[in-house]
Amino acid sequence: MREDTRHSAALTLIELIEGWRRVGVTEGMSLIVHSSLSTFGPVDGGAATVVESLLTVLGPSGTLVVPAFTWQVADPHPEHVGAADSFVIDRRAATPDFHADLRSTGMGAVAEFVRTHPSSVRSSHPQASVAAIGAHATEVVAHQPLGFAVGLASPFARLHDLGGHILLAGVGHDRNTFLHYAESLTPRPRLKTRRFPWKIDGERVWVETVDVGDDNGRHFPTVGRDFEQSTGLGHALVGNAECRLIAAEPFVSFATTRLAALLEADRHA
Repeated sequence: MREDTRHSAALTLIELIEGWRRVGVTEGMSLIVHSSLSTFGPVDGGAATVVESLLTVLGPSGTLVVPAFTWQVADPHPEHVGAADSFVIDRRAATPDFHADLRSTGMGAVAEFVRTHPSSVRSSHPQASVAAIGAHATEVVAHQPLGFAVGLASPFARLHDLGGHILLAGVGHDRNTFLHYAESLTPRPRLKTRRFPWKIDGERVWVETVDVGDDNGRHFPTVGRDFEQSTGLGHALVGNAECRLIAAEPFVSFATTRLAALLEADRHA
């Protein structure tokens, strides 16, 4: 019978700290975290303890970053053009405006706890913001363009230039937002339109911008797997969560080339 090696007791702060160090997280890193709290198994204190453990390992010279995306700030009827009827008008009016305290959606409990942390700062993009705590937090979130929000002038570019790292904790490369940044560097990235409300001189208007398109699991898992195989990247368990620590610079270099090839193959298929 195969031995069950799952961690059954609630993870403690000390165990999480030891786990992150085993994964390779060190003091002073600039680290973006994508995570699923449920994959750890029971955690004493939940997301708060996970965040505390990461901040402890990173220390005062480190920076913790998470995606704080707000998909609810979007046109509920993007296909509708021209004058709108009362139904469309009412639904658009109910779409929230972005503000720094707006709850993120779909990013998980750890990311949401970082966003609400008293020391957290947040970038200003209405759909694709990030939240950060630590030495370089203000620098990371300082500017995010409305168009290509994950591209060359984005927080992801600054994390890359800081020699940052990516931590996948209980999630795969389909959740690795740095792959969107890598795709923005390819010659012919997939594109999508973002549409959201924005205040200009106090007037609420609907803005359309262009950004890198969604992958929907088509190529990102393949690129991540190929990078891991080419570099011999392993994983470590923290509780029951399979965790990978990835240096952003070599990852983006590999992913940009690999994605460009895959996208070119798609065009000739």
